[in-house]
Order: sequence, then C-alpha cells, then structure tokens
Amino acid sequence: MKQKIIKKIVAASVSATLAFAPIAGNACTSFLLKGNDGGYAYGRTMEFGMPLASQLTTIPRGYALKGIGVDGKYGSGLNWNTKYAVAGMNALGLAEYVDGMNEKGLIGGLLNFPNSASYQAVTAANSSESINSVQVLTYVLTNFATVDEIKAGLQKIKVNGAKLPVYGNRTPPVHYTFHDANGKSIVVEYMKGQLTITDNPVTVLTNDPPFQDHLNNIGNYSNLSKVEKPPVVINGATFAAPSSGNGLHGLPGDYLSPSRFIRAVFLSSSVPTNFTTAQAASAAWHILGSFDIPPGSVTLPASNPYGGGAGGYETTEWSVVANNKEMTYSVKMYENTNVYSFDLKKMDVNAKDIKYTKLDKPKIVVPVN
Repeated sequence: MKQKIIKKIVAASVSATLAFAPIAGNACTSFLLKGNDGGYAYGRTMEFGMPLASQLTTIPRGYALKGIGVDGKYGSGLNWNTKYAVAGMNALGLAEYVDGMNEKGLIGGLLNFPNSASYQAVTAANSSESINSVQVLTYVLTNFATVDEIKAGLQKIKVNGAKLPVYGNRTPPVHYTFHDANGKSIVVEYMKGQLTITDNPVTVLTNDPPFQDHLNNIGNYSNLSKVEKPPVVINGATFAAPSSGNGLHGLPGDYLSPSRFIRAVFLSSSVPTNFTTAQAASAAWHILGSFDIPPGSVTLPASNPYGGGAGGYETTEWSVVANNKEMTYSVKMYENTNVYSFDLKKMDVNAKDIKYTKLDKPKIVVPVN
C-alpha cells in the first residue's frame, strides 16, 4: 500500500477522533533481558487513553518511504528507501512504527515524553533533510543494524517537531529506546532542540522525566535486593518478616513513570543469569504482568488531555516480547490473552508492499474436560 493511499485512509478514519487528542497519552514500560546463549529478550507494554487500533505491520527491504517535513506533510521531508525489513506494531493506521524489530535483530520502541520533548529547529529550506518525531523509530529500524550505526546516523539528519493534522495539529512528543543484537542499549531524546543519546546500562525506559533523571533516581533504592534479608534483632529480641519477599520491600507499585522505571530495573535485573534466551522471553511475559493496567485503575477525567477530551480509563492495549536469537516478535492484545508470534526468519523481506495484520482472533480457551 502506497503512502498516498495510507494518508487518505488515516485522514478518513482517525482525524475526527484525534481532533481533540494528542498521541501522547501512553504510559509505556520497556526492558531487555540477556540469555546465556547469546540472545536477548525484549519486553514492552503500550498504554493509551484511547484505542490505537494497532496492527502488526511489516515493511520490506527496498521500499520507498516518505519523510514528513516542517509542513506536517508526507513527501516534504527526507525520503528514503528501506535497507532492512522490519516487523512491529503501528498505531492509528499509519505506516510508522511505535515498536518493532528488524531483520538484523535491532529492537526499538517509541515511548511517551510529553513534558520534556523539544525537537530541532528546521527551516522550510532544510525540510527535505528532516523527518518528523513520529518517524524516528521507523527510520532507524529500516536503516541501521547496530547501536553504533544509530549514534552516527542520527547526527546526519534533523528531526522536526511539525504539528500533524492527524494528531489534532499537535507534535508527537516521544523518546526512543534501542537494543541491538550485541546487547548494546541506548536512549534517544530530543530536548531543548538538541539530540541527546545516552548509553543505557540498565536497559529500562519508561516516560518522563528525562532518562538521566531516572538513572539518578536508582540510588534512592539502594536498599532493595532480590535476596531475602535476615530478621531484625533488637535487644536480643528477633523480629522476622511475615513472609518471603522482604528484600524488595518498598519497591514502588504505582503506575507513575519513575515508579515503573524502578520496578522494571529491579525485576529485570533479578532474572537468573543462567536462563536461555527462550527462558528469558518467558520471564519477560511475567515481568510485563507487573505493568499491566487493570481496567479502571487509571481513570482519566475529560479535562485530562490523556483522556482524549472524552475521559475514560487507560488500558495496556498490547504487550510485546521480542526474541532476537530466534527472531520472533510476539504480541499479546488487551482484548484477549492470545500470544501472536511473527517469525522474521519466514518473512518475505523482498515483498512489494507494506502488510498490515489485525490481531483480533477470538480468545483461545483450551478445554480440559
């Protein structure tokens, strides 16, 4: 499907819905787990205050993509032909990834960053050298194979903050997480009009504040440990914990971004180091369960912009586990508990068109009697 057709479909299907709602409404959490056999498992949740209608999207090699320029239109920005095939999740019918993995095992995600994102100043004369903030993940996954290539490549382009009509004339305010097949991780942020790339030793990313602030906050929880602590002894009297789990007593359990970041750091770093990548992928699903938002627990009034102008509640619309050893990209949707797994090894990387797949099969229940 060509970009021109996609634009028409998007304009018809989502412009009315988005007239009062920014894309920035999600409260996502992501992390990476290392297997003992040379692979990595990535986990990520996607939360939003309105339906995203995400589909599994595959873009082949050699496909012509159009950049969004400073006028907010496709084609006025930097156009490029894809070097690598990619599978991932889109949003709102756009041919843009909000999460995905390419054929080289590079994994990336786009996460909400509304309080801090500020993109580079791009003039109309230089519009053709830029892409929009919503396109950075798509650009990176279709062009680069490693974190080092990303670091070099993003220095050569500009990212504009053009307001997009399909987003209610707002700029998508996001930042980005990337992990390559060698286990290198970075966070990419645009703040105060400048590109900032930070190595990510903990592999975790959530939302605001800026990533360095999240790293600085880890020290405030230096008392936490996956190892059980001994009973407290006071004046010869022993006071034991009421149950197991006291090592992580005080681990934040709410849904605020800094709390989710700390929770993801300690849960992901607690996974046994002797796990294979397959075992790490299974562990990733269990960790993601700690961030799944039960319906109604984060309720947004109509006055809250995260409610899309109509109010309602956030849900975990979908969760992803990607395995870059087996080259599988798996998704679990909110509507059911099915796990949809896409095998990039079987992908037609030289296909002629972008393919969209709805993950809407009925819930699978296995009868036992």
